[in-house]
Amino acid sequence: METPQSLVYLRPVKASELDLLITWTNDIEHTSEYNFFGYKHVDYIREEYAKNGLLDPRGGSLLVIEKLSDDILGTVGYHQISYGPNDGSKVYNIGISLSPEHRNKGYGSEAQRLFAAYLFETYTIMRIEASTDISNLAEQRALEKAGFSREGIARQAQWRKGAWHDLMVYSKLRGEV
Repeated sequence: METPQSLVYLRPVKASELDLLITWTNDIEHTSEYNFFGYKHVDYIREEYAKNGLLDPRGGSLLVIEKLSDDILGTVGYHQISYGPNDGSKVYNIGISLSPEHRNKGYGSEAQRLFAAYLFETYTIMRIEASTDISNLAEQRALEKAGFSREGIARQAQWRKGAWHDLMVYSKLRGEV
């Protein structure tokens, strides 16, 4: 998924790329301090890939690829959350993880804009959310550049690095540019 002026495009993970994702899973430098939630057993990546190619209505991941070089820059992912018991109350919460050398170059905002467009085209949802640590100003700027609206602070919503953290919450609704 891309547009003519895109710096990046998104695509599904190939089986030959699973080892890279597994390496990144427990690499704090790759995931960043904001995305590391403790070490994980990595067999689940291969198991999920075997089941659904890492794309499922409940959640999944795509690769972020640099358009000019075809280099893998990182991943975007989503998981389903719900504000009620019916299907119409389901939304996706998204996240991004770029390798350190690819951060602060505009890739993140573009990837998240493309990702939101992909999710709206693929699933019957009205809302996409993203949240980031209140001190992660770079991600807040990236989300705003990607067309997300700041909604407020979710106080002490995330347990990470042995402490509770406040999150800045963003959303994008179907039809919003």
